[in-house]
Amino acid sequence: MANIKVDTAGIKCDAADIRVDCRGPTCPVPLVEVRKALKKAQPGEIIEVTGTHPASKKEIPMAVEALKAQLVSVEGSDSDWKIVIRR
Repeated sequence: MANIKVDTAGIKCDAADIRVDCRGPTCPVPLVEVRKALKKAQPGEIIEVTGTHPASKKEIPMAVEALKAQLVSVEGSDSDWKIVIRR
């Protein structure tokens, strides 16, 4: 897996502009919801994604990079996680 750089400078998770709750659904639902949120978000907005599907915790950061957004943080266990993205 490629190294993923995370820049948390100036980000407060309470400041999320868009929240995506993917707790429960399995692939590909979380990734689809993240793509929708990225399309909806304006440049600079923060998207907070919560989920429980282990594979999505790995797939979403790779997709964020491919979609030219910024991965701010990945926190939690494989079965209960939070990912913060800046568009």
